[in-house]
Amino acid sequence: MFDTLSDRLTSVLKNLRGKGRLSEADIDATCREIRIALLEADVALPVVRTFIAHIKERAKGTEVSQALNPAQQVVKIVNEELVGILGGETRRLNLAKTPPTVIMLAGLQGSGKTTLAGKLARWLKEQGHAPLLVACDLQRPNAVTQLQVVGDRAGVPVFAPEPGNGVGDPVSVARKSVEQAKHAQHDVVVIDTAGRLGIDEELMRQAADIRDAVRPDETLFVVDAMIGQDAVTTAEAFRDGVGFTGVVLTKLDGDARGGAALSVRHVTGQPILFASNGEQLTDFDVFHPDRMASRILGMGDVLTLIEQAEQAFDAKQAEQTAVKIGSGELTLEDFLEQMLAVRKMGPLANLLGMLPGAGQMKDQLAQLDEKHLDRVQAIIRGMTPAERTDPKMINASRRQRIARGSGVAVSEVNDLVNRFFEARKMMAQMAGRFGLPGAGGGKSRGKKGKKGKKGKNRGPTPPKVRGGMPGLPGGMPDLSHLPAGLNELPPGLGGMDQLPPGFDPSKLKFGKKK
Repeated sequence: MFDTLSDRLTSVLKNLRGKGRLSEADIDATCREIRIALLEADVALPVVRTFIAHIKERAKGTEVSQALNPAQQVVKIVNEELVGILGGETRRLNLAKTPPTVIMLAGLQGSGKTTLAGKLARWLKEQGHAPLLVACDLQRPNAVTQLQVVGDRAGVPVFAPEPGNGVGDPVSVARKSVEQAKHAQHDVVVIDTAGRLGIDEELMRQAADIRDAVRPDETLFVVDAMIGQDAVTTAEAFRDGVGFTGVVLTKLDGDARGGAALSVRHVTGQPILFASNGEQLTDFDVFHPDRMASRILGMGDVLTLIEQAEQAFDAKQAEQTAVKIGSGELTLEDFLEQMLAVRKMGPLANLLGMLPGAGQMKDQLAQLDEKHLDRVQAIIRGMTPAERTDPKMINASRRQRIARGSGVAVSEVNDLVNRFFEARKMMAQMAGRFGLPGAGGGKSRGKKGKKGKKGKNRGPTPPKVRGGMPGLPGGMPDLSHLPAGLNELPPGLGGMDQLPPGFDPSKLKFGKKK
């Protein structure tokens, strides 16, 4: 959603980086371009004025004039001010001291409240809670049925004593749901309320009555990030008519400009707690202002990438795989397990998009064909357990059998097997270079009488990368266009400067859609 804004801001700030000294004219020109970028992105005018005023005040002060690198200092100021607009710091849910915690969802019809209720319930369940979904939207046709379907997918029970479709008292249902939660030992109650196509007196009265009946610990205003400036107007109306303690942004995966969503926090004074960026129940996460600002400025979101990896990968299994990589004993079975874990993290293009500088690879990311991963998975599953463990035994006749069984050409089987051997060799060499567990554990291949001489005082042989890593379409993405900032990743993540000698990333290209 913020791609256009990100491109504009990145372009503006990029022009500063080559300057060792900044004049007032440079700062004024930069602020003017930033103002235009924000207004084009539909950010509310009062927010833009405040944002630009703060940047000018700080950029023209001693903070920049005495800095060793003034241009980078201005980028830092823009990032900090953007974080401030988005809320400053991450705000967590306020849980009741005595369960159940009551969370009420409010917003206009079509903002995605019902789907969001399921996403929130699923997330709470993963956090160790026992949530209960409550169907208080008794106006919209089939709203109760939709919540029951969503709840079933999330594995969370739904309290729906009324059929809906205009039948039933939502205030009574909300009041009974709290008693039901206490009786069934649910520690969180998520109430899905009715919406309207626009702000009206009946909507506000019903929402206020439900609020007074259950006294929610959190009232979350659900706002569609694609509705433009109406997001600010609606937020102000709900703040004055019902009141809310937090904001949830939905449909962040849309193609609208979305700048109005950035204005809600500043205009209402209430923090953004969660963000939803897709239709799946897993497309939901805590909103981190600093990470969102980093994405908008093209700096990536490595922390979120790490958190997703920690959830998808089993720590013990990953350690065993690391030992196998270091000893050169990695099998196709191990590779398949790792590939499936990566796919649990979400679309590959989204994952690569979290890397710093990924904005410069948008064309390549758009051409990424994930169906190639399906074909790789089919090929490996078409092998026998013995073949996966020892790929060297896969001769010509076996490759023909695997190709027929997986529905691919023999050349694709050959390509996968050959790339796997090359990748395994390269990873073993890199493991030795980085000192990973198991590295150097293999037997010496030196000739008799010359044990220990071969490789003395030598580094690892540079790997020959002809086809890239197996499992990715055509290999790894073309990283040759990444900025030098990629080398500044946190320790342990590994930058471009840590790759083995002779490694040429320009030879690793995306597979394109056919």
